[in-house]
Amino acid sequence: MTTPTATRRSVAHGIFTIERSYASVTPQRVFDAFATIEGKNGWFTAPNDRWEVVERTLDFRVGGRERLKGRWKNGLVTEFDATYFDIVPGERIVYTYEMRLDGRKISVSLATFEFKPSGTGARLVMTEQGAFLDGYDDNGSRERGSREIVDKLSAYLEGC
Repeated sequence: MTTPTATRRSVAHGIFTIERSYASVTPQRVFDAFATIEGKNGWFTAPNDRWEVVERTLDFRVGGRERLKGRWKNGLVTEFDATYFDIVPGERIVYTYEMRLDGRKISVSLATFEFKPSGTGARLVMTEQGAFLDGYDDNGSRERGSREIVDKLSAYLEGC
């Protein structure tokens, strides 16, 4: 009898924090960009010329779920599935999420977003703690990707 080839399993852990300041945007306005599907469509996505949305849902409440599934031009499918655990309107959002590539789970993370007053504007503090699975992701690449997404949020807020 032959045994199946063992899959090498690994977990790498990481944590990072990203901060942004907005001179003329209130903490509530930054929070609102997370709270609706229209807001999320404005910034929480990959480049449209290389990626298309396959599925997007948002149930923004404690216990609610968010899902974003998309397909890259090369055929690769990415999935983001989140569950909201803490929402304090205008102040804080905490959720867990898992990422999948072509159906294979690559990470599970805890993400915390804090929205704070700063002068006449706002300061966003994002902290992520991740478990990166089986060599498919790492803290460095996730942090780079998160910085790109937060930059898109900044551009969205500045354009409103």
